[in-house]
Amino acid sequence: MSYSLSLSSVRALPLTGFGIPILLVAMLAMMVLPLPPLMLDLFFTFNIALSLVVLLVVIYSTRPLDFDVFPTVLLAATLLRLALNVASTRIVLLEGHSGTNAAGNVIQSFGEFVVGGNYAVGLVVFAVLTIINFVVVTKGTGRISEVNARFTLDAMPGKQMAIDADLNSGLITQEEALTRRKEIAAEADFYGSMDGASKFIRGDAIAGILILFINIIFGLGIGIVQHELSFMQAAHNYTLLTIGDGLVAQIPSLVLSTAAAIAVTRVSAAKDMGEQVLAQLMSRPRPIAITAGIVGALGLIPGMPNLVFLSLGGLFGGLAFIISQRQQEARQQEATEVEQPEVEPQYTDLSWDDVPMVDVIGLEVGYRLIPLVDKSQGGQLMTRIKGVRRKLSQELGFLIQAVHIRDNLDLSPTAYRITLMGVPLGEAEVYPDKELAINPGQVFGKLNGIETRDPTFGLEAVWIDASIRDEAQTMGYTVVDTSTVIATHLSHLLHQHAHELIGHEEVQHLLDMLAKTSPKLVEDLVPKMLPLGAVLKVLQNMLMEGVPIRDMRTIAETLAEHAPTSQNSDVLTAAVRASLSRQIYQHINGMAHEMAVITLDPELEQILQQSVQTAPEEGLGIEPGLAEQMISELNQCIQHQEAGNRAAVLMVSPALRPVLAKLLRSLAPNLHVLAYNEVPDSKQIKVVAAVGSKNATTA
Repeated sequence: MSYSLSLSSVRALPLTGFGIPILLVAMLAMMVLPLPPLMLDLFFTFNIALSLVVLLVVIYSTRPLDFDVFPTVLLAATLLRLALNVASTRIVLLEGHSGTNAAGNVIQSFGEFVVGGNYAVGLVVFAVLTIINFVVVTKGTGRISEVNARFTLDAMPGKQMAIDADLNSGLITQEEALTRRKEIAAEADFYGSMDGASKFIRGDAIAGILILFINIIFGLGIGIVQHELSFMQAAHNYTLLTIGDGLVAQIPSLVLSTAAAIAVTRVSAAKDMGEQVLAQLMSRPRPIAITAGIVGALGLIPGMPNLVFLSLGGLFGGLAFIISQRQQEARQQEATEVEQPEVEPQYTDLSWDDVPMVDVIGLEVGYRLIPLVDKSQGGQLMTRIKGVRRKLSQELGFLIQAVHIRDNLDLSPTAYRITLMGVPLGEAEVYPDKELAINPGQVFGKLNGIETRDPTFGLEAVWIDASIRDEAQTMGYTVVDTSTVIATHLSHLLHQHAHELIGHEEVQHLLDMLAKTSPKLVEDLVPKMLPLGAVLKVLQNMLMEGVPIRDMRTIAETLAEHAPTSQNSDVLTAAVRASLSRQIYQHINGMAHEMAVITLDPELEQILQQSVQTAPEEGLGIEPGLAEQMISELNQCIQHQEAGNRAAVLMVSPALRPVLAKLLRSLAPNLHVLAYNEVPDSKQIKVVAAVGSKNATTA
């Protein structure tokens, strides 16, 4: 019974993890134990096949990270080749006196057939292959690997900032952000490993040269001294065997070096190398046509191989003509798709169906931006806009309406326009084939491109080619694509005008959802205590001042408590704000226990209160000079707070807060206006400035 259990457990062991240990044991065995010629033939053939497989996998990988185990495979292949060199060196020195077939048929074939049995030619061929591998391919690969590793590590902070920006704007989910962060870490690990793996290739090339000289020198000595061969016979046997051994190892080494060079020099695009070469090398007919003219002109010179040059010139000329024709057909097709066919107007009786409804949120694009919203052409704008709606709906507390997208031929081909209730909110011009490098405030270089400003925040920016994206991120720029630019602009504008997006239907949906958990509260509130329009006005006031309405239960309970005493929307809004004081405080100051605030001088605050009490419907009825001085001092305090990376908060009496918040909303958009009763009891405040004081100071 125990035997059957142990046998079944052995059978259940996974065999997939034994490949590398078995390979390492085999390599150690080749270094220690003598191998028969047949096994050498098998292992040398396997080594050549393995190098070809690795090269083809690198060529057909769409991205370098698709073959991120390549540095490990490179190390294993290099160790396998060195172990074979040790095994072949042993058998060449032990059995080389018996003839050129002593080390197997593979080495004999490379020593006799490939170089014609002439060891002088074999030495030259081996030297040429070694120079190509060591001086050209290996040295270049090592340098590129080193530069890639350094640039990738330098660009990591910029890439992380770009991911955080996309996540905060709702363009990607938390899972997508985690995936992109893992890709960045994997990319850094890959290029760092390739920097070290390139040293394996260089050391392998040096080892091949040394093994060649060791085999020839010691082979001559062993053949002449121990086996009493003549110098010519010993030179013939051992040199051909050594050259065959060197070639059969050097050719796979050159193949792997080429694979490593391809892996570190290609751009991270979702195409294999063949597609990239055809798409970029054959995309412009002019260079090919000029080449055809030069080659054809050389073919007309007397004494030149006219047939070869003229044939190649004609081939290149035909290729240039075909590419030019295809591009012209593509342009005509694009122009045909843009042109709208004229339709004869048909005059029929009008109905209400002919009166179009105004889109709540609209996005109009020029015809060159249509591919951005077409998923069949790889457009990502629709996905980004859905992400914006999801993010804003979660943050604000109600469902953002769908964005209606349409093309507008009146716009510039690369322009877009964002509308709200049919009225334009913002528009800008973008470049769909470029990316926007935004200067966040501190960069370490200047980029070549089209200088502009970020349409969302007005920051300095440059439209650049996608090929220099990594370079721009290394300099400190935040690089985003065209879809992200449009989606971020849309998100910013919708957040600013959130109070215009909520209406009676949205409020009713919120109350219906609240009724599922608090039915009595909703039943007593609307319409017994307050009409639906009054609740809507309070929620609009909250959104206008940047306060989310996610906590509908607290809002409804506060309205139910204060509705019997007042129906005024400003009074109800102030009561709701006081109930949401913890949420408002956390939104402004996070989890900090103390908040730095700006206050008004008591005399100035008394003047403002008297003005409000005298004519509350007219707002602040004060002298223009006094208002200008107050706003100027506030802006100075705001700049001082922002320089210290602190939020600018003005704290006033509850009676002044609504009036000052409305006045300063456009004059000082970065200022938060709070009432004294809107700070939680568990938090403390620290007065850092007093506006209106003759000796005003800032801490």
